[in-house]
Amino acid sequence: MKSHTQRYTNMPTLKNKVVLITGASSGFGEDTAWFFAAEGCRLVLAARRIDRLQILASRIQDEGGEAFAVPMDIVNPADVENMVQSALDLYGQIDILFNNAGIGRVGWFEEHSMERDIDLLIQVNLIGMMRVTRMALPHMIERREGHIINMLSVAGLISPPLITSYSASKFGARAFTDALRREVAPFGIKVSGIYPGPAATEFGQHIGRNKAYRSFRSKINLRMSSEYVAKRVVDVAKRPRRSLVIPWWFRIVTTFDTLFPVAVDWITYIFSKFKHKLD
Repeated sequence: MKSHTQRYTNMPTLKNKVVLITGASSGFGEDTAWFFAAEGCRLVLAARRIDRLQILASRIQDEGGEAFAVPMDIVNPADVENMVQSALDLYGQIDILFNNAGIGRVGWFEEHSMERDIDLLIQVNLIGMMRVTRMALPHMIERREGHIINMLSVAGLISPPLITSYSASKFGARAFTDALRREVAPFGIKVSGIYPGPAATEFGQHIGRNKAYRSFRSKINLRMSSEYVAKRVVDVAKRPRRSLVIPWWFRIVTTFDTLFPVAVDWITYIFSKFKHKLD
């Protein structure tokens, strides 16, 4: 398997678990696929870009892993149904569902396009996650076993300017994750939320070209590697927990926002007023 995918020691095994990953063609999804493969998991990889998926699946197979690529547009109910059914037809079960597919948008809200930056974003980040989960859940309930891992964001814990639509979608996904965890716990199903801060992935190249946001990001180097986030996802798969905020110190930021919202409003007001001038 890939040289950077070292096996974990003194941790529960994931060997032979069936893992369904959405948004697997790049970023967190692609790197997580490699780490799950290194654990001996059987992978069903789904995304729109079937060419990239097939290359990834082929590379994993060449390294001795087991991976199967399924084309899927998460806003298309028929595609989602086909993806889940393909996994069940192939393996008879889904042990871990990693809801990773997502899109973003950076920019002043008044400049957002209703079609792309609001409607589609909510369809992908929230409704798509709910749709995939709804299709896979009955089979987990029937088996009284399963783990659903939702890729969220610190934008689902705090609400900074310039990512209004994205933050709204992630707050919704967070509520869905928490409510679902409490609902399905009696059936032996675990639900976890992953809340990463900014990370260096292809995702960041497609969220918009807002000058204010780029200026802010250039002044603070907060980006984690995609591989680091992927490793932590596998940690959560091995030792399930309700949530994981990474890096750890973002918990301090989110706690400050909860305890001192007026102070955060004032800070973001100054930020927004200044950054508007850049645009």
